[in-house]
Amino acid sequence: MEWTDEGIVLGVRRHGESSAIVELLTRSHGRHLGLVRGGAGSRMRPLLQPGNTVSAVWRARLDEHLGYYAVEGTRLRAATMFGSPHAVYGVTHMASLVRLLPERDPHEDIYEMLEAILNDFDDAGMAGVQLVKFELAMLTELGFGLDLSSCAASGAVNDLIYVSPKSGAAVSRQAGEPWRDRLLRLPPFLRESDDGTNGWSGQDIEDGFRLTGLFLLRNVLEPRGQGHSDARDGFIAAVIRPRVRAVAE
Repeated sequence: MEWTDEGIVLGVRRHGESSAIVELLTRSHGRHLGLVRGGAGSRMRPLLQPGNTVSAVWRARLDEHLGYYAVEGTRLRAATMFGSPHAVYGVTHMASLVRLLPERDPHEDIYEMLEAILNDFDDAGMAGVQLVKFELAMLTELGFGLDLSSCAASGAVNDLIYVSPKSGAAVSRQAGEPWRDRLLRLPPFLRESDDGTNGWSGQDIEDGFRLTGLFLLRNVLEPRGQGHSDARDGFIAAVIRPRVRAVAE
């Protein structure tokens, strides 16, 4: 068995004296593990950092075996990204989300989205917006997508500013007014009619994470006996804190 694919490094753990088991999210073969000979050595260590993109050749005698990876770096972004606290937390959190997907099950849209986010992860505010959208995409991929296209109560497609915590459907300003204290706020950057030209605030990003966090926890994590990762909390704090400080100044 052999295939060649692009992959984003999600995690690495040492195996024996010098080898490492590497977990990749590949474009066409999904989340896939493989053994890299010499992967724990000083030459390979900078290459096998979470967030890097590599070209990987996987070989095994049988398809169900762990197999071996031969990898070459194509986008070694980890060294520059990890100078920012939000990037360290963000990569760790996104890797934990990807691990919710079945192993060896292709999810090319998620791969493309993760690659795009990592390629433009410098700005903390933009990273926050993109990670909220990534969580939303993961909910859809796992079968728990939210319907933010029209109002659940009236069918209206404009002025959607709330989300029902029960149904996960959008609610318009007019229809939601009597129950606004019970509804979640839909941040502007998640509204289909918003082109993002007005920017976003720290509160918008917090609202976005509150929205996706509720449905991730209730529908995905708690049934598996899990909770939100510490990395998620660290990322949110690292993204929100600078924006709050900038507003105060």
